[in-house]
Amino acid sequence: MDLERRIAKAKTALILEHPFFGNLAMNMPFELSEDVPTAATNGSRVLFNPKFCEPLKDDELLFLVAHEVCHPMFEHIFRLNGRDPKRWNYAGDAVINPMLEDEGIGKFIEGGVMDRDLLKRGGGTTDGVYNLLPPMPEDGDGGYGDGMKPYDDIEDAGDGSSPAEIEQKKAEWKVKVAQAAQSAKMMGKLSAGLERFVGELMKPRVNWKDVMQRFLVKQRTDTRTWARPNRRFLSQGMYLPSVSGEALGELCFAIDTSGSIGEDELNQFASEIIKVHQDLSPKKIHVIYFDSVVCHYDCFEDDEPVIKPHGGGGTAFSPIFRFMQDKDIDPVACVVLTDLCCDDFGDEPAYPVLWVSNMKGDAPWGEIVYMEGVND
Repeated sequence: MDLERRIAKAKTALILEHPFFGNLAMNMPFELSEDVPTAATNGSRVLFNPKFCEPLKDDELLFLVAHEVCHPMFEHIFRLNGRDPKRWNYAGDAVINPMLEDEGIGKFIEGGVMDRDLLKRGGGTTDGVYNLLPPMPEDGDGGYGDGMKPYDDIEDAGDGSSPAEIEQKKAEWKVKVAQAAQSAKMMGKLSAGLERFVGELMKPRVNWKDVMQRFLVKQRTDTRTWARPNRRFLSQGMYLPSVSGEALGELCFAIDTSGSIGEDELNQFASEIIKVHQDLSPKKIHVIYFDSVVCHYDCFEDDEPVIKPHGGGGTAFSPIFRFMQDKDIDPVACVVLTDLCCDDFGDEPAYPVLWVSNMKGDAPWGEIVYMEGVND
């Protein structure tokens, strides 16, 4: 049987036995191509290299077809955001392959990425696994010399698309996932694990920036004064009153520099600190950089905060709060940017704490908000 018919047969088998993945596969046209070494997808199509696929057994080909639809399902295609594509692809496979094996779909292809310990340490998410991986060898084949490497490549989903068009593609895939889940559930073939995943995916995304702003606004009394002009409008030649009051005294921002926070996330956080400085005009802004210890400290009163990360070791949270206590820093609130991969939280301080995390995790106290894309 030729390869095209075998792939079509694999899609049919998925529809009958694993309709959630089968419905997604039916929405993805495939092509045979020697332009990719194994297989590749951009969320709109799948390319299969005949030389790689023809030797596969039918159950391995079934696994590969299901594997390909998982990349856009998890939004891997749409969330590269400047990351190393090979490292991101490896992390994505570390999430996808154990899930497919647990769902009993086909047979895992030997030589692919299967590291359940890494997946657990990464919090079960692609972002978490990616943050644990070292830089990919420049002359490597997409692996780390451990005998494991991805089956496929993640193509650029943008193809020159604007951010709005990429968001539209993400929205379209959410609809496909919801419809596939509904169809599988009606057939009585949607596992509890997949139902939880789809439920998480369909939840409205919370904008962590809005949550942080509301969290900080809650800490102030809404009085206004001309003594401290609103910095946001000074550059426009407008002298307007600023928000003032005891509850808008000093704020602290603690930044995890252990290596688990990416450059894009650091830049977003830095922008939000500057926005807080402009919009809320706190008395002081304390910025603490930490890994397993406090690495650096800056304090800004009237000047706009300048964020320059220091550090790069392990992670511990208790040194942040001991440092503030030793320095007699008594903020009205503290915001911590981290991955929450730490057990050393220390004692809860008297002031409220907001954890802004790029990974799923828990904290024994304080409020938590997750950055975009954390649920996959």
